[in-house]
Amino acid sequence: MNKKTEELSSDATEVRAQKLEILREKIGDVYPAHFHRTMTNAELAEKYADLPDDVTTEDVVTVAGRVYSMRNSGMFVDLRDASGKIQIFSHKDTTPEDVRELWSLVDLADIVGVTGVVRRTKRGELTINAQELTILTKALKPMPEKYHGLADIETRYRQRYLDIMSNEDSKLRFIQRSKVLSGVRRFLEDEGFMEVETPMLQSIYGGATADPFKTHHNALDMDMYLRIAPELYLKRILVSGLTDKVFEVNRNFRNEGVSTRHNPEFTMMECYWAYADYEDMMGLVERMFETLALKLHG
Repeated sequence: MNKKTEELSSDATEVRAQKLEILREKIGDVYPAHFHRTMTNAELAEKYADLPDDVTTEDVVTVAGRVYSMRNSGMFVDLRDASGKIQIFSHKDTTPEDVRELWSLVDLADIVGVTGVVRRTKRGELTINAQELTILTKALKPMPEKYHGLADIETRYRQRYLDIMSNEDSKLRFIQRSKVLSGVRRFLEDEGFMEVETPMLQSIYGGATADPFKTHHNALDMDMYLRIAPELYLKRILVSGLTDKVFEVNRNFRNEGVSTRHNPEFTMMECYWAYADYEDMMGLVERMFETLALKLHG
């Protein structure tokens, strides 16, 4: 970040801090712990998918999300939650004056709750005519510039929340990752594998060739290591006779290099199958990848 950008960011933060104090004087709690919404933006879009253009309903709904854009001096606001976007309309013909005054203190990245009437504009945009506004979070720093997202690779990987906030591809990637892990678990359970948890702190590390992270256990007064692999404990479970098929989705730690494709802390799935050879495991992996591909992409 260059000096000019830092100065602009500092100025923006100062203005937001001033608005925060005004909001506290006006409404009190600017960071409430609870807010009830009647539906998500995706549920709203699905329910009113057949609503014709230029039609206003009598339905009043409550939504909540982050402010991503403001147009026409705040008359049109794009509000995003985890499921999608909805347009908010604030105008003297539909919105009380005190609510419009609150909108003037809202900035991009703020999180708000909105109650209002559902309509579809002449241009076909599903919209809520704002009648009530609740400030849920006043953001003191601006979001990354939305059209280009985070250009700095270092910032993208060290502050993932900013990358996800400004980049739909990054958001999709994390959603898919969650589905992959869920799909791996369901697939292996359907194949008769039992999921277990094994120790992360180990007195002797093993199961792979890698440098470990070292720590100290105060109560036992002994050095221990963060695991580099779960292999040895999973094999002990097979030896015990608890199950013939065992797996673990686990975190591992290797005290080695860092890059955009390598992290010292990472997720691994390991599974072991008694009475099976490498050809059985090859077939299992092929079926698993096929199942995951269909689950993610149809």
